[in-house]
Order: sequence, then C-alpha cells, then structure tokens
Amino acid sequence: MAEAADFQGTGHSPARRWLRRTAPLLAGVPLLATLLAGTPATAAPTAPQAPRTPQALQASEGRTVRVALDTLAPSAPVKGDTLTISGTVTNTGKTAVTDAQVDLRVGPRMAGRTAIDDAAARTGVSGDVAPLGGAYKVTIPELPAGIPQDFALSVPVSKLGLDEDGVYQLGVSVTGRTPAAPYDRILGIQRTFLPWQPDRTDKRTQVTMLWPLISTTHLSAETGRDDQQTPVFENDDLAEELASGGRLEQMVSLGSQSPVTWVIDPDLIATADAMTRNYRVRSGDTTVPGRNQAVAVKWLDSLEKAVKNAKVVALPFADPDLASLAHRGKSVSGALSNLQPATDVADDTVETVLHVKPSVDFAWPVEGAIDPSIVDVATSAGAHKVITRSDSLQDNLPYTPNAARPIGGGTTAVVADYRLSTAFQDDMATSSSSTLAVQKFLAQSLAVTLQEPENQRTVVVAPQRTPTAAQAQSMARALRALDAERWTEPTDLIAAAAVSPDTDATTKVPSAARYPKKLRAQELPAKTFLDIKNTQDRFDKFKAILSAPDRVAAPFGNAISRAMSTSWRGEPAEAQQYRDTVDTYLQSLTDEVRLIPKSVLTLSGRSATIPVTVQNQLLQGVQNLVLRLKSDNPTRLRLDGDLAVAERPIKIDGGHSQSVKFTGAGNANGPVQVTAQLYTVDGKPYGDPMTFQVKVSEITPTVMLVIAGGVLLLVLAGVKMYSQRKRAVARKAGAAAADGGDGTTGDTPVDGDGGPRDGDGDRDGTDATGPGNGGPAPDGAGATGGGQDTHGTERTAGPEAAEGTDPGQPSDPTPDTGRESTDASGAGEKVDR
Repeated sequence: MAEAADFQGTGHSPARRWLRRTAPLLAGVPLLATLLAGTPATAAPTAPQAPRTPQALQASEGRTVRVALDTLAPSAPVKGDTLTISGTVTNTGKTAVTDAQVDLRVGPRMAGRTAIDDAAARTGVSGDVAPLGGAYKVTIPELPAGIPQDFALSVPVSKLGLDEDGVYQLGVSVTGRTPAAPYDRILGIQRTFLPWQPDRTDKRTQVTMLWPLISTTHLSAETGRDDQQTPVFENDDLAEELASGGRLEQMVSLGSQSPVTWVIDPDLIATADAMTRNYRVRSGDTTVPGRNQAVAVKWLDSLEKAVKNAKVVALPFADPDLASLAHRGKSVSGALSNLQPATDVADDTVETVLHVKPSVDFAWPVEGAIDPSIVDVATSAGAHKVITRSDSLQDNLPYTPNAARPIGGGTTAVVADYRLSTAFQDDMATSSSSTLAVQKFLAQSLAVTLQEPENQRTVVVAPQRTPTAAQAQSMARALRALDAERWTEPTDLIAAAAVSPDTDATTKVPSAARYPKKLRAQELPAKTFLDIKNTQDRFDKFKAILSAPDRVAAPFGNAISRAMSTSWRGEPAEAQQYRDTVDTYLQSLTDEVRLIPKSVLTLSGRSATIPVTVQNQLLQGVQNLVLRLKSDNPTRLRLDGDLAVAERPIKIDGGHSQSVKFTGAGNANGPVQVTAQLYTVDGKPYGDPMTFQVKVSEITPTVMLVIAGGVLLLVLAGVKMYSQRKRAVARKAGAAAADGGDGTTGDTPVDGDGGPRDGDGDRDGTDATGPGNGGPAPDGAGATGGGQDTHGTERTAGPEAAEGTDPGQPSDPTPDTGRESTDASGAGEKVDR
C-alpha cells in the first residue's frame, strides 16, 4: 500500500529495505566460497561444536504451546487502573510440558501504524523483551498434551512502564521444559496491543462507523392470485436472522447502543415488512404459509426505534453490484436504466416503513474498490458521493488525511480507512480472536490521532457488508472502548463527507488495470445483464396491456433489481436460478392472455365470417392489444373486403374470453394458411402466433346458373302437380253433379276444393244448411251427391252404402266408381290430357 500512514520519519527507509533484501545473499557468500574451493567430501573432522544454547533452541523449535487471550480489561486503561488478562494455554506437542510459567511482557512504544502491522504479523517466539516477573506471573507445574489450562494475570498499570502516550505491544508468553529440552525456554507467545492515552487530546480524530443492514435475496417476483397479492418467499431463512440472537437482530440491538451511521439496503426493509403480513414460502413445486410474522414485526419495531434520531443512508434498492455493471453490464443496452428507479424506490421504502428520511446520495462499490467506469455507474444511480477505501484511492502521505476529497464531475470520494475497515473481517467466533481484533482497532485509531496531534482529521470505517453476529459484537466492543472520547469522537457519514479535504490528498481515480483481480473474478457475468434485459423487455410488453399495471410493477421491478444484487457474488449458480425463476413466472403470466387454437375451417360461398377467440385468464383486464389476422394467400382468400391483413382492437375483462370476427372472401378454391397474432399498440408481437387452415370452396357463376335452373324446374314441377290435382278434383265433382240428375251441364263455378257451386255459392244447389255444406243430411236421404265434410275430407255416398257395404275408414281415399264420360267437355272445364 502506498500510504505511509505513520509518524514522519518512522517508515522503513530505502537503505533499510535494501539491507533486508541483500542480507541473505551476503550471508551465503562464505558458503559459496567453500563450495568453489572444492572442499573434499572426506575432509578431516572438525572440532566438536558447542552445545546449542537455549536461545538457539527456542528460535528453532517454534511454538509448542498455544496462547489464547480471552479478555483484556480495560481495553484502554488510564492511570490507577489494574490491567487484567485472562485466557488459556494449550500444549500442542506430544509430550507434557513441565515447570510452565505464564508471563506478561510489555514492549516499547510503537512508532506508528506500519509498526503495528509488522508487530501483528510476527509469529516467532524470540526477540521479545523480558517479562515483568515477580508477582505478575502464573506457574503451572505441568501442561499435559492437548489439555487447555486457564490463566489470569492482574497487573497495576503503574507497573507496566507506560511513560509516553501511544501504543504499546503486550505479549503473554509461556516458558517451560520438555523431555527433549530440559531447560527453560519460550514455548509460546501471543502478542497484542495496549493503547495508552490517559488524558484527552486537544484535537480528537472524528470517527464515522458505518453500520450495514444488508442481507441476501429472499423475496421472489411471484404473488398470490388474491386481492392482497400475498408475497411468495424463495425461503424462510430471513426469519432466522431476524429472530432473537440472529445476525440482523444483533446488528440492530448493538447498533442502537453505539454512535453509528446506518447503511441500509431497502430490499431488506421491504422483505421484512412483507413478512409482517400473510406470506407464503416456496417448498418444492408448491408453497406453504409463512409463520414468522411476529419475528418480523418485533425486528422492524426495534429498528424503527434505533434509527429514530440517527443518520440513515439508503443504498439503491437491492444493493446493485456497481462494479459488475461497470465492467460487464455497460455494453448491454438498458442495463443502467434500472439504477435511478432503484434509488427512487429506496427513498420511498425506507421512509414508508421506518418513518425516517434517508440520504440516497451515497454509492458503495464492493470493498470500496473503484475505477473511472465504476464512478460513472455510481453517479448514474443519482449518487454524488462514492464510498471508497484507502487501498483503492491510495495516498502517499506520512499521515492519514481526511476521508472526503473531490474526484471530478461534482463527485466526492469518501475514503474509508483500510486498516480500521478490515479489522473485523476474520472469524470472531472465539473470545481470543475478538479480543485481538478490538485491541488492534483501538491501537490503529490512537496511532492516527498521534500522527498529527494538532490537526484534527475525519476517518470513516466501512466494514464488510454482512458482518456475522460475532463480528458485530466485536465492532460494538471496540466502539464502547472509545466512548470515553479521549482520542476520538463520533461523527456521521453525512458530516464526514462535508469536511474540507486535505490539499495533498489523492484525488485521481485509479485506472481499471488496478482494480483487484480477486474482486473482478467474483463479478456477475455479462450473461446476467443479457438475461435481465430480456426479462425487462418482456415485462414492459406485458405491463403495457394491463388495465391495472401497478399490481405487477412493484413485484417484477424489484425482482429485476434483485437479480443484479451484490449479494450474488461468488454464487453464480444460485443467481442464475433466481433469474430463471423470475423469467419463468413472467412467462406464465404472459401466457394467460392467449389465442385459442382453431381447427380447419371451411369457407363455402363468396364470403363468410372467420371467428378468432382471445382468452384472458388474468385477474385483471387487458387492453391496448390488437389482433391481426393475415391470409398467406390473399389471391385465394381476402379479409375484410380486399385486404391481406385485417386487425381488431382487443379489450377483455379479467377471467373472460372474447370472440373476434373477421370477414373472409374466397376468390378461388383450395386451402389457405391463416395466421392470427396479438400485438401491442406500439406494434410489438405479444405471445405466440396461432395458425390455422381455411378451405375455400367458391361457387362460380356457372354453378349458380345451374343451381338456379334446377330450383326453377322444381318450382314449375310443383305448380304443374298442383294444377293437375285441381283439375282432377274438378272432374270428379262435375261427374258427381251429372249423376245427381239436376240437368245442369252449363258452366259451374268450382270452389277451392274443386267442387261445383251453384249460383249462390253452395254445393249441389242446396242451401247453407244442406248436406253439401257439411250440415246434417235429412232422414232417409242417401247422400246422392259427392262432396267434402267440413274438414275438407272427401266423402263418398251411393248405393253401396245403402246396401250395407263397408264404406271404409274416413281417412281412406275415396274410390273412383263413376263412369268415365265420353261426352265432350262442357264449356269452362279443363281437361287433364
């Protein structure tokens, strides 16, 4: 790291570095000379070597006993305090250690921040100062192999020899004997740091601690089909983090007791808020009811109280991976268009749920690593301040400058301190690791203040995005140790970004070539942004046809933002699965509006109606759709008059279908392929096309003439048959009248049934009540005339009836028993020839 963040003149000089590099070479010169001199393999025996000293043994054998420092209290003592150190020692060898003794060693005052780094990296057991000795030791007669032993040391601070303000190195060592080395030697040591600043400094360093509330993606794009749109969770893992003792519960509880700036991913807040009501959790191919509403309610209530009077920074919704967008996504059209909406949603979400107005003016790339393209992407999201880190934007100064500095284009870089920000990245599961991290953090913070005691500076601590519960507890311990404000004082991120920058601080953004290879390897692949673009395009088309687009805008818009979240780094398979799930669900909704398949249609005649059915199985209506019907052979089949393509506007209520009718006109016989396709109003195809076949069976003019002639012949034949029947009836009626002896042979009117009528219109010259009119015949009258009854049924009467013969059933046809007249037809009669 280029930053020489130490006291002036305390860094390693070039001559010293050269000496370190060349010392091994110089040490090897005598050996090389011996080899070149050709010393024989059978050289005379040399004088016996002196026995190895204990110092040589301790340097060669390394650590045999592991020392763990569980507590060191107080972490930053003052005059009159007693320092208490407790922990365990464990023999890691194969044989027992005898006459073991635990001692405290106090090293000299550390020269600066680099010296602290060097001391923390030491692993050897030699080169340390003498132990305090006296009463300040613990003796252990025997340390069996593999069995830890507890110890505790208590030493008045006045006995530590802390003369000047500054950072001192402490070492807890174990000396003892082994069967292989039966003399006292150092078998193990653990080093740490003790900040000594008993009085308040005139200028205290302002420390901004970011407190991130960020989680992984839990909420899917899917919602229930009910009016409440019950959300569907990918899993119920968030409940474990929110529950008592969980990671996020600890973050809220600890942060509420410390002076921190909350950095919140609004997606976490929205997801927790969704959990407070009915929700469902995906389980295989189905979903089951979620049951952790009470956990979410309690956590949100605690968070709302914690941030009430604190500063809150809201990241863009779902914490998008700015570096991946800059390096892999900028080449994909529209990839950056989701950033500004994500910022807008962030503001609304935090204010709605937590009832506090957040700052949305900050962007936070992964681990604070930046290059010009990352800065460009960050500002496109609406941010004017970028949280970076001193290992990315490096300073070559003998002190740590203020965090804020301009980097051009109206953008401010807020540079977090690398050493302080990474102090708690290791596993903090054990008390020992936590204690060491806290002490080193305090040591580095005091070293910053003592670099230039008369120049107050502002430093920012940006820890890892998702600290574990143990890491959060360690960070909180460190902040509590600074509560006395003897060399630091708390401030918030907004204030830190507004501090005037150091004139000598670096303002040049590092090039893309300096972006860490490790981080670049973890970036989301370019396919991520291609998948997101395809999903976004389909969603835009789907949303445009809905009568109530707001019902789907939030679930899908947020899901698309989640697909580019920083939390997917290092999990490409899981990220792909989430994107596929979102896209599959969107496709299933899109398919709810579709064309019903048709079978082959036959078009007979010159024109007919062609129906096409559009089905809407969504819960809301659809509109802004156009149905187009296209004839692949307009010469054979035209649509709507004389068109190859016809269209109709579509508007259907939810859960309904609509039959859309087109007019087809056939010009020639044969099959025609017809394609139906839905389009949005801007001309984009919607859904899959539906094709079907229409068989055109046209009737030509010649065929029409033949058919018309046939119909005419049938009509004429019917007329002729009707005329013949009338004539036959008339002849029978005339013959019956002649047999009646009335002597009438002149023209006689004939009624509608063919019967002759007299001058007054009655049959057979009788009056209206005579038998000829259907009335009752006189007694003894033998019905000498033939006629019809009142129902128009022809009756017969004559000698056969009088003689007792069977007259037949009334419905039987009347037998023709009269003689055929050979006389010429009378005037007015029509003869059937």
